Amino acid sequence: MIFERDNWQEIFATIRKNKLRTFLTMLGVFWGIFMLVIMLGAGNGLRNGVLKEFAGTATNSFYIWAQRTSKAYKGMQPNRSFNYTTVDTERLKLLPELEVVSPINQLGGHEGTNNVIRGLKTAACEIQACYPNIAKISNIKMKDGRFVNEMDINEKRKICVIGPRVVEMLYKKDEKVIGTYIRVNGVYFMVVGVTVVTQGGNDGREQAQRINIPYSTFQNAFNYGNVVGWFAIKAKDNVSAEEAEKHVMSILKERHKIAPNDLKAIGHVNLAVEYKKLNGLFIGIEVLVWIVGIGTLLAGVIGISNIMLIVVKERTKEIGVKRALGAVPAQIIGQIVLEAIFLTSISGYFGLVIGIGLLEALDSAIGNSGEMFANPTVDLSVAIKALSVLILSGAFAGLIPASKAVAIKPVEALRTE
Repeated sequence: MIFERDNWQEIFATIRKNKLRTFLTMLGVFWGIFMLVIMLGAGNGLRNGVLKEFAGTATNSFYIWAQRTSKAYKGMQPNRSFNYTTVDTERLKLLPELEVVSPINQLGGHEGTNNVIRGLKTAACEIQACYPNIAKISNIKMKDGRFVNEMDINEKRKICVIGPRVVEMLYKKDEKVIGTYIRVNGVYFMVVGVTVVTQGGNDGREQAQRINIPYSTFQNAFNYGNVVGWFAIKAKDNVSAEEAEKHVMSILKERHKIAPNDLKAIGHVNLAVEYKKLNGLFIGIEVLVWIVGIGTLLAGVIGISNIMLIVVKERTKEIGVKRALGAVPAQIIGQIVLEAIFLTSISGYFGLVIGIGLLEALDSAIGNSGEMFANPTVDLSVAIKALSVLILSGAFAGLIPASKAVAIKPVEALRTE
């Protein structure tokens, strides 16, 4: 049936006879799958761009910092400020559900910058005190040299690891970096490593101009004593990050005499919670895209079905002749269904190819510069499945007109003018 030459001659004869009608019918199907591919690609691009903020960061981790209290408790007045200390660090390390407890300090506070000097060049950089275990939370990659290690901590070495933006601001192109010295607030540090930016957006920009210093060296050089700015904490893989965070906060509240119901005293961000929220949002967007896309496709398929009804009406006499000459109902149905599948397949194929081509061109144009939109592509298997569903729908679209065609009695068909 499919490979019979006469059937294809009839199909192409019908298409040539009604070029505009055929084009407009196929346009509906083309537009349906084209829009489905574009919307899926745009949804993936938005998802990739937003989730890029989590790149290189353990999603079962959370950050905790001190703020002012909002409630009176145990003789303490509200609006009281407090600081975490190294004693808090040791207490939290005892919790069995935590894999990493990494205290962090930053010169000038969070998002604060300081003048860093090398020779005649000055740059505004973020100076951060850290332990080597921070690499288990933030995926730190080295472009050159090494990161802070335990010996640096134990011996309070005056070394530092700098970001690529710091190199741009303080060094000439192709100038040697490892082994040179920079000055921070009058204290000299030897550069032992240069990091690679692994995050996107604002976090990536901060990472690029960050200078990491051993925690013990930082506390001693800048007179921070035992004060801890904030904690980066990673729960064990078999432990809920939300439950671990609640436990940590309850311990810190008890230690610093903070009311259990004081929701403002401890600032916190749980990456596991944020990641789940974003994933839920994008799943919802994807479902909506499929609903809209399939609705558009169905509109195109219905258009094919309607046109095939018109074709059947126009060819009623021809169908009557075929029936009179002995054509069985299966041949008539096959002919009409084949035409519907052909129109659906061709228009769907072009919609698929052009949609994917446009997304690839957009991806090439954006490259790595997109912050909230990246890699707007569609998995080829998804696109092929959509096309397969479309072809199957085309077959069903041809069944209704085909059933009507075989229902016509040969004698009545021959009388039709």
